Amino acid sequence: MTPLDAIDRQLIRATQAGLPLVAEPYAAVAEAVGLTETEVIALLSAMQDRGIIRRIAVAPNHYALGMTANGMSVWDVADDRISELGARIGALPFVTHCYQRPRALPDWPYNLFAMLHGSSREEVEAKRGEVSAILGDTCRGHDILYSTRILKKTGLRLRDE
Repeated sequence: MTPLDAIDRQLIRATQAGLPLVAEPYAAVAEAVGLTETEVIALLSAMQDRGIIRRIAVAPNHYALGMTANGMSVWDVADDRISELGARIGALPFVTHCYQRPRALPDWPYNLFAMLHGSSREEVEAKRGEVSAILGDTCRGHDILYSTRILKKTGLRLRDE
């Protein structure tokens, strides 16, 4: 991997707390670091290609959006069906994360994880019922772990030199 140069570091520092909430955020970053908007976009894209930046995405505050009941549902799904069913669950409009993880037997039999959001636990439980109906007999067990607070949501951070 190519190490970070001074411009890469300057761009990371300018964006590590998030892009500016303006109509043209890359133009604002460009002005702050003395580059053009095109250069900023190209440099960020190059850092993605090099694996320095994994992705640029929105990290919403679900609580501020009124989604105060958030639960990570976990499912013990037949291994030979998990790819197909995981894709279906991940496509549901109320699922924000859906992924397969290895089981940690004998204590943790779950291999499919799906984050469900709602404005109440009753709403989330109804959505959990929709997931359960899709999984049907391929699901041998499930549970849900409700969030009790917002965890840290940050990406790459560089220390000041």
